[in-house]
Amino acid sequence: MDFGLSDAIKVCKDQQMNPVIAEIKFYSPKHGDLLGKRDPLRLLEAYERGGAAGISYVTARQFGGEFSLLRKICKETNLPVLRKDFILDKSEIESTAEADASAILLITRFLKDSTAEFVDYALEHGLETLVEVHNLNEIGIANETKTTMVGINNRDIAKLELDDVSVEVAERLYRFVKNDVVKVSESGIRGLEELNRALKVADAVLIGTASMLAENIEEKIREFVGGGEFGD
Repeated sequence: MDFGLSDAIKVCKDQQMNPVIAEIKFYSPKHGDLLGKRDPLRLLEAYERGGAAGISYVTARQFGGEFSLLRKICKETNLPVLRKDFILDKSEIESTAEADASAILLITRFLKDSTAEFVDYALEHGLETLVEVHNLNEIGIANETKTTMVGINNRDIAKLELDDVSVEVAERLYRFVKNDVVKVSESGIRGLEELNRALKVADAVLIGTASMLAENIEEKIREFVGGGEFGD
């Protein structure tokens, strides 16, 4: 896809909308089943109607994901699609590109000094990269890569969503991320208060659980996209 996730985020900002990457996520260690009996492709349509800048889909099996659905999502939407998983092998980058996704999550906590190599490999396969960090050491690794996007995860991924999450992590760390990348605040967005705080330090937010728990997903995403103060 020529129109990448970072481009979509910039377009949203230019149009004075809050750039939201909306996540299709089936399971949370804290909340349990998030999908219920809903059709994930209908959720995709709700995200599109709500004005999401892009779609994130969690393919990790421990979160109920499946790779075959990634292919369907990429086929069904014109929005850029981010694949979220615990990528540890370059073959996963190849399969993600073949599925026609736009971007892939690469987690510095797991890839460590191999992060830059994985970023280069993804870029060679036409994928943008969202390199995830949670502390200063990981930011140092991310800053040495050619990634187009850096995601500050407000959660400690090692605690599998059972920690106390706060956008304070992004507020504290964003200034250490190099300036020539799109900054994404991940996790911890429950409502407009957290959204506005996050968008004062980041270019975009990634929201999963809060939207999946909403009674009306389209309405919830529209609230996030259009509500509150527009972040600087």
